[in-house]
Amino acid sequence: MKRIVIGRDQSDKSVVLTEGEPPRVTEFTNLPGLRFYEIWATDAPPHVPLAGHDPTGTMRDFIAPPGGTRFRINVFPPDALLGALAAQGQIDLAQAGAEYAAAMPDLAAASEPENVGMHTTHTLDYNVVLAGEIWCELDDGVEVHLMPGDCLVQGATRHAWHNKGAEPCVMAAVMVGTV
Repeated sequence: MKRIVIGRDQSDKSVVLTEGEPPRVTEFTNLPGLRFYEIWATDAPPHVPLAGHDPTGTMRDFIAPPGGTRFRINVFPPDALLGALAAQGQIDLAQAGAEYAAAMPDLAAASEPENVGMHTTHTLDYNVVLAGEIWCELDDGVEVHLMPGDCLVQGATRHAWHNKGAEPCVMAAVMVGTV
């Protein structure tokens, strides 16, 4: 995956500021295939033009604070694959939970320990499925099935993501921190 950031130089000309891999990728040893590619992050309302400072590599929180933003690509492995690995003893769920909490403490704190995957963040989220398929579980077990090209907008709703398909799901997500 290549990330290109375009801004302006001192003469106000549009220029490529950076081109390369995303500066921050979170992968999990105990949840193989689950990856989060951080494309861009701001902790306050963004200012333009972009002047070369990349806040993404130094962001501390996975969840966008009020007025901040997060743009990421999520890769969700099939639930069946993770279930099979757990059944074979190749995944230790306690270690997976600890690894997740260490990598993303704010999201782990927003998650419900008694309902795996269920969480609520105070953000307005724009999600687009790029490949594969995924189900968004809401309250009372209601599920929304998303296929490539489908878009889901959610505002601080309780939800969980489940990949019931056979292939990894790749989803672009933008989180905007709300008050």
